[in-house]
Amino acid sequence: MRQHAAVAAALRELDGLFGERVAVGEAVRSQHAHTLTWIPPEPPDAVVWPETTDEVAAIVAVAGRHGVPLIPFGAGTSLEGHVNAPFGGISVDLSRMARIVSVSPADLDCTVEAGVTRAMLNAHLRDTGLFFPVDPGAADATLGGMAATRASGTTTVRYGSMRDNVISLKAVMADGSVMTTGGRARKSAAGFDLTRLMIGSEGTLGIITELTLRLHALPARVIATAAPFSSIAGACEAAIEAGASGLALQRIELLDPVMIRAVNAHAKLGLPEAPHLFVEIAGSTASTEETLAAFQEIALGNGALSFDWAEETHAKRQLWQARHDAYPAVGTTWPGKTTVVSDVAVPLSALAQCVTETVHDIEASRLTAPIVGHVGDGNFHVIPVFDAAAENEVAAVRAFLDRLVRRALVLGGTCTGEHGIGQGKAGYLVQELGEPAVAAMRAIKAALDPHDLLNPGKILTVGRR
Repeated sequence: MRQHAAVAAALRELDGLFGERVAVGEAVRSQHAHTLTWIPPEPPDAVVWPETTDEVAAIVAVAGRHGVPLIPFGAGTSLEGHVNAPFGGISVDLSRMARIVSVSPADLDCTVEAGVTRAMLNAHLRDTGLFFPVDPGAADATLGGMAATRASGTTTVRYGSMRDNVISLKAVMADGSVMTTGGRARKSAAGFDLTRLMIGSEGTLGIITELTLRLHALPARVIATAAPFSSIAGACEAAIEAGASGLALQRIELLDPVMIRAVNAHAKLGLPEAPHLFVEIAGSTASTEETLAAFQEIALGNGALSFDWAEETHAKRQLWQARHDAYPAVGTTWPGKTTVVSDVAVPLSALAQCVTETVHDIEASRLTAPIVGHVGDGNFHVIPVFDAAAENEVAAVRAFLDRLVRRALVLGGTCTGEHGIGQGKAGYLVQELGEPAVAAMRAIKAALDPHDLLNPGKILTVGRR
């Protein structure tokens, strides 16, 4: 329940500290609520733009004095309602904290503020021969938000997720203190792993303001292919076999025929409407030739209809831009329809079964629901398209998505490979992890944020205390 007097008192203090960097207009507040997929938007009472960690700490202190919730905001690209304000409060927009603090090529690391986007960082690194590899598809996703949601993406199969690429971080805690979780050493056995505790906490334990990240050398050669298959099971089996063979693939993405139809229309690619694997191989000239030959053999053995590859920069960029634009491609292909994106992940050995059963479920449910996925690590997305005004269609989609999650869990998987829990998946947490694990999470939350001021209503289904 909103506490209007408390919010008004907090805003008076914040106005004195931040002036024009505090906004209460309806349009701005709406922009800082959830706007993607079908979770209803819940705008905050105000938005404030800090520019330093000390300013974030000042905002937390004001909110703490008045008992006002705080919702960290990066770029608003999350899909599970992470930036909603179900209890009102103040959105803390970190986009102006966009300074690249340092880059150390010798140590293959950098330190950045939370509002730096991955596109900004890689542009800055362009002349160093290094890059930051985690690629969730949204170029404007902030690195702070990516850490908070434990993001991954198309390159996870080779480089890992944010969990693997954040060395340490700085966060403002609920009591206004600033916690640093480690230094720049590549490994440490000093106490609890607080870095990993904060990664994936979705702003519920602290507000991440700075990160030290691993960097990687740009590969000497990169080649890509879009291989069509006679069946979606065959495409999945090729991904499974490639993983079991230890091939050093940089990306391996599945697109079903319905998704190919959408990306063809959106990006004008002209690909055959068959299941595809989009694959990228990177390394030295010799290693890429060996990997390409090995993967070609695997693909043809699992029903690949053809196998062509591209090395020219424009062709590769066009291919991967089409993959990254899968979600907007669905929207433009079925205009006027509502789309909702859900993801699950399963052990790689269960991938073909899970995807095949999901396709059969889509057909039996008479739904339109393109599939796209990071199948190199067993993660895939389904994007149902429906009429939100038709109650029967909404009910059918909800039931289908519930079956999707339950199918993944039965196969030893997870309800979310990379989107996070937020509001949308909170109901599955106990089913996936068990009550003792969720109770431990509640205990950690209560210890670090006893008044439930940091992004309340996310991950854990318990409301504000």
